[in-house]
Amino acid sequence: MFSFSAKPNPNSKSNHLDMSNPSSSPPKDAIALLMGNAKRKHQSPSPTKKNPKTLTEHEHAPLGKKPKTLEWVKEESKKVKEEGDRSVNIDEKIALLKMKESEFKPKSAAFWKDGESIPFMFLARAFDLISVESAKNVKINILCNVFRTVIATTPGDLVSFVYLSANKIYPAHDGTELGISKATILESLCEAYGKSKVDREKALKCDEDLVLVIKKGRSSQPTLDKPAPLTADKVLNTFRELAKDSGKKSQERKRKDHVKPLLAAACDCEAFYIVRLLQSKLKVGIAEQTVLEALARAAAYSEKPLGSPSEATLSDAVKVIYQVYSVHPKYDTIVSALLSDSVLKLPEICTFVLGAPVSPMLASITKGVSEILDKFQNRECTCEYKYDENIYSRNGKTNTGKFPDVIQSVQRFKKPSVSSFVLDCEVVAFDRKNSKIASFQKLRTRTPKNAFEVPVCILAFDILYLNGELLLQEQLNVRRKHLFNSFEEVPGEFKFATQVTSNDLDAIQSFLDAAIVDCCEGLIVKTLSKEATYEPAERSNNWLKLKKDYMDNIGDSLDLVPIGGYGSFLLACYDDEKEEFQCICKIGSGFSDEFLEECFAGFESQVIPYPKSYYRFTEATKPDVWFEPTEVWEVKAADLTISPAYVAAAGAVDAVNGISLRFPRLLHVREDKKPEEATTSSQIADMYRAQKINHGNNQDEPKKESR
Repeated sequence: MFSFSAKPNPNSKSNHLDMSNPSSSPPKDAIALLMGNAKRKHQSPSPTKKNPKTLTEHEHAPLGKKPKTLEWVKEESKKVKEEGDRSVNIDEKIALLKMKESEFKPKSAAFWKDGESIPFMFLARAFDLISVESAKNVKINILCNVFRTVIATTPGDLVSFVYLSANKIYPAHDGTELGISKATILESLCEAYGKSKVDREKALKCDEDLVLVIKKGRSSQPTLDKPAPLTADKVLNTFRELAKDSGKKSQERKRKDHVKPLLAAACDCEAFYIVRLLQSKLKVGIAEQTVLEALARAAAYSEKPLGSPSEATLSDAVKVIYQVYSVHPKYDTIVSALLSDSVLKLPEICTFVLGAPVSPMLASITKGVSEILDKFQNRECTCEYKYDENIYSRNGKTNTGKFPDVIQSVQRFKKPSVSSFVLDCEVVAFDRKNSKIASFQKLRTRTPKNAFEVPVCILAFDILYLNGELLLQEQLNVRRKHLFNSFEEVPGEFKFATQVTSNDLDAIQSFLDAAIVDCCEGLIVKTLSKEATYEPAERSNNWLKLKKDYMDNIGDSLDLVPIGGYGSFLLACYDDEKEEFQCICKIGSGFSDEFLEECFAGFESQVIPYPKSYYRFTEATKPDVWFEPTEVWEVKAADLTISPAYVAAAGAVDAVNGISLRFPRLLHVREDKKPEEATTSSQIADMYRAQKINHGNNQDEPKKESR
C-alpha cells in the first residue's frame, strides 16, 4: 500500500501471577508495627522517650516523616480491615463481568466512583477472567462488559482500555514501539522486588513468564510509603513516555524512570500484565478482531435509550466497526466518535485520511481455470499477474525508511493533475539492466543504508484514493481508468500490473502460463464491472487467486513458524484465539547449503532450554532443541492429512487428532510477517475441508506414517 499527499502529514513517520494480594491480608509493615506495640506493653517505658505513645526507636522522627503513634496504628488496622473487605468486594464485582450481555448492569462491576480514573486492577482482573475461557464468544462477552462498565462510569478512560486490550500504545502505522529489552524488564523486576543479580541471571536463562520467576521477591521488599494505585490511563501514558525515550542510556532511563515505578506500584496481578504488555505478549486469547467486536457490541448496548439491542443490530454494529477500522485504523478517533454518536454513524465520522493505510483486500483460493469461470458465472473478469513480492506492509506498518527512492520517484510517474493518492501496489526488486523482476531474496537484502544499491520497481494494480476522493465503492473498471489517466509508466521504476480481460478458458490458461514464464506466482482474477468494489480486509470470492502449484497440491502455501530443530525443523501454525503455536509438521527439504548455514548461525542465539508455555506439541514430535518464535517460513506441501502426532487445529475437523502436511518444502522466509501473523489453525482447518471437497476422497482416518 502506497500513499502520497502533496501536503506533508505531520503524524506520519517515514499464566498468571497470583501475586500475594496485598488487599487480602495486612501489609507486612503494619503487622510489624502492631507486633512491636504488643511487645512494648510488657516493657517498661524508656526514660529517654518523651512521648510514650510514639513507636519509634529514636527520640525524634526522621525529618519529613510523621511519628507512628498508637492512633496511627489503629488507623492502619482499620485500613487493613477495609482492604480485606474491599478485596472480597472486588472479587464479587469482577465475577459479574461473565454475565450475559443482555442481563449485565454496567455499573454493577465498578469498584470506583463515577468520573474517577479507573484502576488498572479492573482490566488486569478482567484479563485473568478472560484467560481461563476457551470459547471466543465468552471472551467477547467479558470484554464487552468491561467496555460497557467504562462507558457507564468514566468514558474518558475507554481509549486506554481499548489500546491496552489490543496490546498497543499507538496505531500500528505510527511506527512507535516500546523498544525495551527483556533484560531491562527483568532488571526492573529485580529492583522493584529486591532480587539479586544472581536471581536475574537465573531468570534470564529460564523460559517462564518473567514475573513468575520473580514473584517470591515481592514479600521481601516491604514499603512504608505505598505508591498511589495504578490507573489504566497511567499505565498507557507511561508506556507512551517509555516508547519516546531513545538515545544514549535510554534502556537505563526506561528502567529507572518508567518500568520500575510501575512495578513498585503494582499489586495483585497487575505486575503480571504490565510485564506481558511490555513484551507485547498478552497471551489471554484476545486478538484485535475480538477487541473490535467487543467494542462494537459495547457501543450498541450503551446507546440511548439504554436497552438490549437485537442480534441484527449488534451484527450490523460489528460490521460497521470492521469496515471503519479497515480504512481508519485509529482507536482514538473511533472511540471518541462512538462516545458522541451512534455506532451506525461511524462511517460518516471516521473516514479515510491520508497517512493511515487501508487494509488490503484479500483473494480466495481456487485450484483451476474452470473453477474461476464457474464461480464468476459469466461476469466479466480481468486477470493480473500475481507478483512474488511485497510504503506500508500488509500489517499496516510503515516501511517508508526502506524505500527512500520510491518517495523520490513519485514526481516522475504521477501526472501534474494529481495532488494526492493511495495505490494498492507491489514493490519488487528489479534488474534494470535486463529489464526483469529480480528474486525475492534480492529484496530481502535491502536496508535503509543500502537502499539505492537494490533498485525496486512499483507495480500498480489499483487506486483507492485520488485528489481527496475515496474510490473504494467504485467498480474496478472505473478505478482502473482513474489509475491509467493519473499516472505514466517509467521504465524500471513504475509499471502497471500486467493484465488481460477475458472470460475465455484457453486465454486465461495461456495468460497463467505466461505469468509463470515471467517469474510470477500466478494470477489474481477479479470481477471487473459487477460486484467489483474494493473491500478492505475482506477475503472475497470476487477476487480469486490461482497459482500453478494449486493444480497439483493444496490450495495455498502456508506461513509457519520454526519452533524447534535440528535434524529437521519443527514448524507450527498460530491459533489466534488461544494465542498459542501448534505444531503441524517437520521439514527437512527445500534448503540450500547456504540457507542452512545462515539458519544454524541465526538460531544459535535463539535456542531455549524448555518449550514456551504457549507451544502445543506431542511427545512424538519433540525436537532436539527448542527455539524462540522469531521467523515465519512460507511452505508448500503435497496435501493436508489428519495426524495423531500433530496438534494443529485439533478438534476442528477430527475429534481428537490434528492436521499435518505431507511432503512440506520451504519456499522462502517471510520477513514481512511476525510469528503471530502466521497461518492460523482455523485457516488450516478451512484448507483441509476445501481439499477434501476438491479431491473427493476419504481423509478421515489418521495416517500411520504421520511424521
